[in-house]
Amino acid sequence: MAPLNKKAKRYLTFATGLFECISFTGVIFGWASLIFVLKKEEYFSDLCVPLHNSSDPGARNGTMDCDRQDERFTLIFTLASCTISFVAFPSGLLFDHFGTMVTHILAIFLHTTATLIIAFSTAASAALLFPALCLMAVGGRCFFMTNFQVGNLFGNKRSTVITLYNGTFNTSSGVFLLVKVLYEAGFSLRPMFLFISCLSCLHIVRTCLLLPRTHIPYPLPEEYSYGMICAKFELKTFSCVEGTESQRKPYGGMDGDRSETREETEGVRGERREETEGDRGERREETEGDRGERREETEVTLCFSSPPTTNSEAEGNEEEIPSFRSCIFSKLFLTHMLWLSIMQLRLNLFIGTLNPMLSLLASGDSRQVSRFTNAFAFTLLCGILCAPWNGLIMDRHKGRAQPSDNVSAVNTQSIPVSDSTVSQRLADMKSAVLSLTITVTQSILFSISAAIPVLKVQYLTFILQLVNSSFLYGSHTAFTAITFPPRHFGKVYGLLLALAAIVNLLQYPCFILVKGPLHGDPLYLNIGLIVLVTLTYVHPINVYLHCRRETQQRGTVKHYRVEVPGLGETDDQPVSGNDI
Repeated sequence: MAPLNKKAKRYLTFATGLFECISFTGVIFGWASLIFVLKKEEYFSDLCVPLHNSSDPGARNGTMDCDRQDERFTLIFTLASCTISFVAFPSGLLFDHFGTMVTHILAIFLHTTATLIIAFSTAASAALLFPALCLMAVGGRCFFMTNFQVGNLFGNKRSTVITLYNGTFNTSSGVFLLVKVLYEAGFSLRPMFLFISCLSCLHIVRTCLLLPRTHIPYPLPEEYSYGMICAKFELKTFSCVEGTESQRKPYGGMDGDRSETREETEGVRGERREETEGDRGERREETEGDRGERREETEVTLCFSSPPTTNSEAEGNEEEIPSFRSCIFSKLFLTHMLWLSIMQLRLNLFIGTLNPMLSLLASGDSRQVSRFTNAFAFTLLCGILCAPWNGLIMDRHKGRAQPSDNVSAVNTQSIPVSDSTVSQRLADMKSAVLSLTITVTQSILFSISAAIPVLKVQYLTFILQLVNSSFLYGSHTAFTAITFPPRHFGKVYGLLLALAAIVNLLQYPCFILVKGPLHGDPLYLNIGLIVLVTLTYVHPINVYLHCRRETQQRGTVKHYRVEVPGLGETDDQPVSGNDI
């Protein structure tokens, strides 16, 4: 019965985490739907200027120049979208240092504060939208950070769970779509956001019962448990324990036999340590020369080596793990930052300027703007369905990129464990090249479609935007996990998003450029963005060249190891037993 309860608890954790990510992580990306409601509520309407005499009864019916109002809404989304990327690095540090419970409680506080600010804001206090959207962005990032580890509970299905959670970022934009639909049905803005604020109670319950206090390890230990397991309910002896059953078993009383067994095995372990200590010393002396050669390799190559997997090699391979500085100054980091920053800028600029673009193409017809806004939001709801495609492409291509297993037993024994790990890492990187290339191609097609000034073509643009967004963030997460050491994953992942957020600040200058010097015609801006996106092909090309170069170098080393006979031996001479 206990295993069944644990299995049910894990699936409940997955289901509630999926609901949490869909409802609270990337809500700000439904900004186009919320803008429609805020304009109806006359937020920043004082920035609109009548094109004719203010006494004209038609001044409020399509003859208003509201460019400054659109600029203000674009600025809010620019700051919020930059915030959700920029806080990835500090939230990762917070999560690593304080664990899940503290980070999740902070997310609840920030998100609840944001929804309460929006609920009690009015057209007179429209400036409150600036802190509200930024707090909502930070809370959503923290929610996503704590739920990312839920995939560790499912073993071989870990990648599928992580991919699904990635896809919820787009799907969560449906929250503002629901707000828009209910608003058009007659509901007021304040009760809806007060209801969203009350959902914090569910977050608190989930934090206590279905999430660990620190982190979910991977691979998952046997009999691992998490959440609050309270032995007694008295205040003085109240304690919540997290860990495995074996860690919570007492050592006294009825476990006397176990303590005696431990005393016996302790002596055996001491003898084994004494016997192996000499062998380890000899191995360290023999491998000192090899380590000297490895230190001369480039830092980029070290960025592919994974941490040691066995205790006997932990001390010897510790210095081979690259530093965080060597990873962020590698060519792969720089080209990946360029790849991520430009395409994220293109996606977010489209979302931030969607409402004024639709108004321009629809000649101010609010019904058509509402219909196309709903179509865009409904398209984003399918983000969770598009997310696994990228992983399937990488996994299928990875099978073709695997190195040949046609290696003799003697040669396999001569190859260190770290070499096979690097071979696996290179195979993963080769599989990522196709995904990176497809993502760039999708972004180019999306940019071309967005540049066509035809209203009905925007249906195709919505679909391309959805697929490109799903591939972009999925490829970013997968490539970062594959390329860089696991101990630096959180920092590298967060730093890349933070640097991309700085580039993302160019959204507002681009909008001002269209409204000012370009006189409302975004054609030249769209052409420039297409050229910029095309330049991101440099990243998959760089990854491909790096993999080919590393494969050639490793092939030369293996050929040298296998073909060159030992001193005084010939190729035909078998190796004697004394020489082994």
